[in-house]
Amino acid sequence: MTHANQSPDNKTRPILEVEDLSVLFRQDGKSTSAVNNLSFAMYKGETLALVGESGSGKSVTAQAIMRLLPYPMASHPSGRVLFGGKDLLQLDQVQMQSIRGNRIGMIFQEPMTALNPLHTVEKQIGEVVCLHRGLKPAQVRPIVLDLLRQVNIPEPERRLRSYPHELSGGQRQRVMIAMALANEPELLIADEPTTALDVTVQKEILQLLADLQRQQQLALLLITHDLGLVAHCAQRVVVMKNGAAVEQGSVSRVLNEPSHEYTRQLIQSDPGQVELRHQQDGSTPLLAVRDLNVNFCLKKSILGKPLAQFHAVVNASLSLNVGETLGIVGESGSGKSTLALAILRLIESSGQIVFQGTELQGRKERLLRPLRRHLQVVFQDPFASLSPRLSIAAIISEGLQIHEPVSAEECDRRVIAVMQEVGLDPSWRHRYPHEFSGGQRQRIAIARALILDPRVLILDEPTSALDRAVQVKVIHLLRALQRKRGISYIFISHDLQVIRALSHRVLVMKDGHIIESGLAGDIFKHPANAYTKALLEASFLPGAIS
Repeated sequence: MTHANQSPDNKTRPILEVEDLSVLFRQDGKSTSAVNNLSFAMYKGETLALVGESGSGKSVTAQAIMRLLPYPMASHPSGRVLFGGKDLLQLDQVQMQSIRGNRIGMIFQEPMTALNPLHTVEKQIGEVVCLHRGLKPAQVRPIVLDLLRQVNIPEPERRLRSYPHELSGGQRQRVMIAMALANEPELLIADEPTTALDVTVQKEILQLLADLQRQQQLALLLITHDLGLVAHCAQRVVVMKNGAAVEQGSVSRVLNEPSHEYTRQLIQSDPGQVELRHQQDGSTPLLAVRDLNVNFCLKKSILGKPLAQFHAVVNASLSLNVGETLGIVGESGSGKSTLALAILRLIESSGQIVFQGTELQGRKERLLRPLRRHLQVVFQDPFASLSPRLSIAAIISEGLQIHEPVSAEECDRRVIAVMQEVGLDPSWRHRYPHEFSGGQRQRIAIARALILDPRVLILDEPTSALDRAVQVKVIHLLRALQRKRGISYIFISHDLQVIRALSHRVLVMKDGHIIESGLAGDIFKHPANAYTKALLEASFLPGAIS
């Protein structure tokens, strides 16, 4: 990877100069300032990181450089963006098209939405090549194959015919990188290129970008909220807040000797700095799972008999004590979420699931329903799991009305109480999900589960899409709720910093198997399994194995 202590030669001419850039949005008679008098420069072959929380103006800055903002709703009250001696803000569309995707490439945050679901990999990469090089489709295939090999896509000939949904998250991101590099740009803008990727895949993507940067002497503008990633990958950093640069300089100086209070807050927003003591409890476990198996049928005979099966979870056993957090880690496809769904009896499984002394397997839904209120779940994407058509009050109280019908007055009282408990203003209860930030929506999802006073709360990647600072707030909220209510958590994540911050014990899963388990401190300091060591090595944990 690029070494963070390198710095550009001040005698060389910047490849990109952003001078006094401002971005203003006007809609419905209202004006919103998104970027305010921002200035920075970039040099050939270096990595510059734009850092800040959501809403700080990072992505808007990148889109302004690429001229991808919704003009004329967006405007630039001030500033210049100089690239190759030309001000990009003054170019017409034809001139800009010759630069965008040709001399400046961009990797977008979410490849599944950035890639066309109706087109194959070959067509999408080939389209970029044809557009800028003037080649015919028949001439493009060798170039596309070479690009897929450059970004280390396995079996590139077969992947030419693949559609985005047939690729893993890491493979989709590699396709995005191939498209961005198709015409050998001088500047590459990467907007949160590793968000929601497993730590091992994240490491591979970052290493790939570093290798390609070295080979092609690319200038890389890295947009991220992850300071650990910045420390490993960038030479210089610009810290943004409310559209303005509050601090910039070398990575080593800014991270080790920050001069601005906001930068210090970002650096301290490390969920891994919170340490938990394991709670010793000799009583009977609140939840015990023994030899749990989940199989999915891949192929059936003409009579419906299974001919091939996928073993998603294999002989999984675990226990959970009162007031304890059990962290489950592993890469995508390891079986973490499937195990959780099986424990909740939302998918079929075999084996024992004993909750509060009651065996759940084989129990009819009618007899299972009274227990469901005590086994609740918070999903990964709060926006997808909250109905956009219901008010917050209706969303939070929906489960209460099913399990414990109460009067309208009592329902409203409980909604207000639980919103206050999770740090939400009760006066917001008549608003709708789209009016809230990601962190606020996750608090709403937690409130929806808590209103039923559960004994066990399963949290499936609840912080993966949140900024570090927001993650820390959610973690502190969960810890406070656990102390107050004595609630037990099963916390599923590929983010080892969050797991370390919350978990008393940890299970490591791979290919459906639990390959290692133990106290959180022991797992992080002295992992016994090679796969666990690989996960730690791929993460940006302070003090991780080197």
